[in-house]
Amino acid sequence: MQTNPNGTLSIAVFSGKGGVGKSSLSANLGFCLSESGLRCLLMDCDLGLANLDILLGISSEATIQDLLVRDIAAQRLVQPVAPNLDLLPAASGVPELVEMDEDQRGLLLKKLEPIISDYAFLILDMAAGLNPTLLAMARAAAKRIVVLTPEPTSLTDAYAVIKVLSAKADIHDFLILVNQVANREEAQTTHRRLDAAVEKFLGFKTHYLGMVRSDPNMGKAVAKQQALMRIAPKSPAAEDIRVLAERLQSLRAALMPGLLDKPALANF
Repeated sequence: MQTNPNGTLSIAVFSGKGGVGKSSLSANLGFCLSESGLRCLLMDCDLGLANLDILLGISSEATIQDLLVRDIAAQRLVQPVAPNLDLLPAASGVPELVEMDEDQRGLLLKKLEPIISDYAFLILDMAAGLNPTLLAMARAAAKRIVVLTPEPTSLTDAYAVIKVLSAKADIHDFLILVNQVANREEAQTTHRRLDAAVEKFLGFKTHYLGMVRSDPNMGKAVAKQQALMRIAPKSPAAEDIRVLAERLQSLRAALMPGLLDKPALANF
């Protein structure tokens, strides 16, 4: 078994529906973690419809697709975003990447392993839907975050994602991040509603990671193709994201040294 010399904590970030700010949160969490001096790698796992590079204003000549169709090293894909923060971009308009078979997934992991283990954090920004490739990534990651908003449709869709991952990937460990809330009370109420449904119908409990308040600066950052942490580092949402990043750092510390004993992406 390949070990993980830097104790990489891999985190898959899901949402039940689009429009909940999942990719923006993934990118800004990466910025916060990198600001602490820990190396962080963002991986765009919407393999057929890339968006992280667009959000960050980065133009990529090579993408994950090139690892499967060309004999190139994974290091050529890595795009620097900020000090201690890098991006692995996905391809756009390549639907066949969404349905990789087991051999293709094995090849992809073999090529990625040498670079992934150089980082303290690997953030997997997952696509909507749950095809076999995404299910494999969900199982392989050490932790999973589900992002939702207080809207009833978002809560219902978040429950559906948890139900599918529980049934098809035998996953029962989820961190819940409630985005676009007015205050802490609204976030905790939203989590309690989701957690009650999960416990009643699926038989296990979720874990509350935290919240991010509604903030017009987030939309401005997306429009400017920049991270919120760069254009409005003292905004309410930026403050909340820093709290989340601190909790993830504490989680990584609590999981050490177990992270050293297995690959960053196990059983992919």
